[in-house]
Amino acid sequence: MNTNQRANANTKKSTAFIAKLAVMTAVSIVLLLIVRIPFPPAPFLVYDPADVPIYITAFAFGPAAGLAVTFAVCFLQAFALGGDGLYGFLMHFVATGIVVVIIGGLYKREKTKRRAMIALIIGVILATIIMCIMNLLVTPAYMGAPVSAVMAMIPTVIIPFNLLKAGLNSILTFLLYKRISVLLHNEGV
Repeated sequence: MNTNQRANANTKKSTAFIAKLAVMTAVSIVLLLIVRIPFPPAPFLVYDPADVPIYITAFAFGPAAGLAVTFAVCFLQAFALGGDGLYGFLMHFVATGIVVVIIGGLYKREKTKRRAMIALIIGVILATIIMCIMNLLVTPAYMGAPVSAVMAMIPTVIIPFNLLKAGLNSILTFLLYKRISVLLHNEGV
């Protein structure tokens, strides 16, 4: 293969990779729009499975690709789909990004079911802890809520919601990843 042929092959691979990330972003946005379940203790918090394609992207292509899809989805949700603007973008990006970095990084080193499960569990726990901190730091500044009110919500709303959302999305990812990874790693797709 000459240099020109190699360049064409690399261009095709890059284009295919970008197309796969765009498809995962689109699937995530569709899920965000069609599945919205309010969290009963705090209906302003809504469960959606939009993180499932993002987590799958992190498993398939690593944390950088997962973060790229996370950024695109969070940006579109926050600024184009009537989300909570900068506040919504920041909170969603951090919550999802933590899981993406953990699962993408840990799974990349050892691609086994056991490692995937461990990565998802660690990601859910760390995301929940960090979202408690983020809510204490960011929510009072952006929403004008007193720190005491946010503190009172940590055990009854923030921890349960983050465990539920990241946990459910992790379970769905674990169940779906191998089936979808075949498509993502197929060079013809």
